Amino acid sequence: MNVSPKEILDFMEENDVKFIRLTFCDMQGNLKNIAIMPNELPRAFTHGILLDAAGFSDCYQDLLLVPDISTLSVLPWRPKSGRVVRFFCSIMNPDGTHYSGGIRYMLQSYIQDLYTKGYSCEFGTKSEFYLFDCDQEGKPTKIPHDHAGYLDIAPLDKCENTRREICLSLEEMGLNPQMSCHKYGPGQNEIDFKCSEPVTAADNMVHYKAVVKTIAAQNGLYASFMPKPLSGTYGSALNIIMNMKHNGKNIFEFQNGILSGEGAAFTAGILAHVSEMTVFLNPIVNSYTRLRHSGAPNHINWSLENRNPLIRVHHDDGEPARIAVRSTDCCCNPYISFRLLLAAGMDGIQNHMPLSESMQVTAEEKQFAVLPSTLRETYETAMNSQFINDHLPEEIRRNFYQNIERQLALYDAADDKAKFEEQQYFLSE
Repeated sequence: MNVSPKEILDFMEENDVKFIRLTFCDMQGNLKNIAIMPNELPRAFTHGILLDAAGFSDCYQDLLLVPDISTLSVLPWRPKSGRVVRFFCSIMNPDGTHYSGGIRYMLQSYIQDLYTKGYSCEFGTKSEFYLFDCDQEGKPTKIPHDHAGYLDIAPLDKCENTRREICLSLEEMGLNPQMSCHKYGPGQNEIDFKCSEPVTAADNMVHYKAVVKTIAAQNGLYASFMPKPLSGTYGSALNIIMNMKHNGKNIFEFQNGILSGEGAAFTAGILAHVSEMTVFLNPIVNSYTRLRHSGAPNHINWSLENRNPLIRVHHDDGEPARIAVRSTDCCCNPYISFRLLLAAGMDGIQNHMPLSESMQVTAEEKQFAVLPSTLRETYETAMNSQFINDHLPEEIRRNFYQNIERQLALYDAADDKAKFEEQQYFLSE
C-alpha cells in the first residue's frame, strides 16, 4: 500500500477507526501486539511506541515499535462502528537503529541484498490445521469437528462454513488465499496462499494463524496448528513454496528436460543444510512425532514427480516452475525459516553444488539420509553449525536457543510426556 502518513490518518477518521494494533512476531513465531488509540498514531510514525521487550526476549533495554505504513489492514470480524486496524511494525532501538534481534528486519535486509545481486524471490505457503469441538464451558477438546476425509464435501465436511469464513476474512484483509479444502485427517483443513514477496508472505503467515483461531472461536470451535495433535492419524504440515528469479529469469526453468544450473544448485544447497536448519523449521518436541509418521518427509531427498519427498520440484502445471519444501510445520517462525532457506539456496548457487541424482526419489528403492529424529538432536546440530552462525545474528540465536533449552528441560522433567505435549502445545497455542 503506497500511501502517506497523512492519507492513513485521513483513512482512520473517515472509517471510524478507534483502535490500532501494532503487531510484531516473537522469536517463536507468535503474533504479539500493543493497541493504541488513533491520536497516538502520528507519534508512532515519527518516534515509535515504547515496547517492554523483557516479556518476549532476554533484551532488557527499551525498544520502540514503528508501524510499517504499507501493512495497514482492517480486521473484518470487528464491529464496523469503532473499527480495528493493524500494522506490522519494525522494532527499533531508541537511537533510531534497528534492533539486532528484529527478525522481520533481518529478512528485509537480506532480501534487499539479494535484489542488489539481481535476485528476486516469492514465497507461498500451504498450511494445515485441525478444527476441534469445544465442551459446554467453551474449553477445547480433542474431538474432531467432523470425520470427513480428503477433499470431502458437506455434509461429511462440517468444517466447510468455518473454512469459508476464514478465507473471506483473509481476502478482505488482502492476505491472498488461493485454495482451501478438507484434508486427510478428521477435522483437518488446508488453506493455500498465493506467492508474495518473502516479508509479506511471512507477515501473512503469522496473521493467518491468528485469523484461523479467531474465526474458529467465533464458531464455537478450537483451531490447532500443532504438528501432531492426534495419534493414529495425519499430522499437520506447512509446505513452503519458493519462486526465484535471477535478472528476471526463473532459475527453476527446465532446459532439455533438466532442471537449470542455478535451480539445481539452489535446491542442492537447501538439501545440504536442511539438517542444520531443522530446529528452526520444526521447533517443538511434537514436530518430531509428526516427522516420524503419516508419510511426513523425514528423508533428505527431492523429486520431480513423486509427491512425498522433502523437496518437490513443480513444473508444467500452468504456473512458474518452483520448489516446495515439505518438512516444515506451522510452529516455525516464518521470518527465520524463509531467511535460512534463501541463505541455504544461495550457498548452493555460490558454491556450484550439484543436485545429486542419488537423492532423487524414483521407482528404485534407495537409502536416503534422514533428518534429526528429536528436538535435542536437531538443536545440537544447529549449535554446531557454522552455516547457522553465519546467517543468523547472535541475539536471535541466543533468544531462540534459550527457548529450546527451556522446552527440553520441561520435557525431560515431565513424568507424562504425552500430557506435557498436550498442555505445552495444544492447550497453550
